[in-house]
Amino acid sequence: MAHLRIGSRGSQLALWQANHVADLLRAQGHTVALQIIKTTGDKITDVALSMVGTKGMFTKEIEEALAAGAVDLAVHSLKDLPTELQSEFHLAAVMKREDPRDAFVSSNFFDISELPEGARVGTSSLRRQSQLLAYRRDLRVLPLRGNIDSRMKKVQAGEYDAIILAAAGVSRLALSADVTCRIPPELMCPAAGQGALGIEIRSGDPVTLGLLKFLDNEEARATTTCERALLQALGGGCQVPIGALAEVHNGKLVLDAMVGRPDGSQILRSRGEGRDPETLGKETAAALIAKGADAILRDIYGKDIATLRQT
Repeated sequence: MAHLRIGSRGSQLALWQANHVADLLRAQGHTVALQIIKTTGDKITDVALSMVGTKGMFTKEIEEALAAGAVDLAVHSLKDLPTELQSEFHLAAVMKREDPRDAFVSSNFFDISELPEGARVGTSSLRRQSQLLAYRRDLRVLPLRGNIDSRMKKVQAGEYDAIILAAAGVSRLALSADVTCRIPPELMCPAAGQGALGIEIRSGDPVTLGLLKFLDNEEARATTTCERALLQALGGGCQVPIGALAEVHNGKLVLDAMVGRPDGSQILRSRGEGRDPETLGKETAAALIAKGADAILRDIYGKDIATLRQT
């Protein structure tokens, strides 16, 4: 049996995720220790994520500890993990996925359609903002940071008429009773990898890789690989409204994806089917570009999408 050190952020949700993995490893007979690491994203709490523009802002410091040998594995919300890992790291496991949808939380309204004109909706996600405004241009979308519990308290205190959160995080913290509805993906396409946990290790560590093999879920691996391939092909990050949701239907992968302008004035959607996750992700990205996604991305990034794909 092994002694394993897990690197994790210190937020309530991150600790739940790390402890969940630790419990599963302990059930296999291993001893486990948690090491809390403060990331750039944890330090910057008064600025919307889309304004920061730091790739890997919730993972960089944890990867540094991993590279230095201070921890043996890192547990991430997969949507926080950059689509292209540095060569010294390896995604050892993608765990069985929770609900990938977004959740609507309000003290007074059941869903987005019930919100009154000019209602205040909290989110710091440009992906959510874009799709919200495309559906309801009259809404006031306001920035929202902090852990899930503090966000919930803000809507309960009346600071917002509603907030949008990832359904999986709410469920993991046993706060689902506060969710009034889960938003259909056709209305709000989720973020690539949303609802999945990824476990990262050092490359060239076959022992730890073998110990984590039982946590790797084949379907979650396939669907999130597909979504992340699309995101990578589009050069996406938190500064760009990109959504992707892959599901398995009758043995085939079906990928729904969107690219939008932050103000919701233009939303492009595409659906593709296939068997190879990476190929399907790239093909669906190409279909979005053919519909005009390159112009949206060029306006946001200030450079051509073809250049982005090569970097």
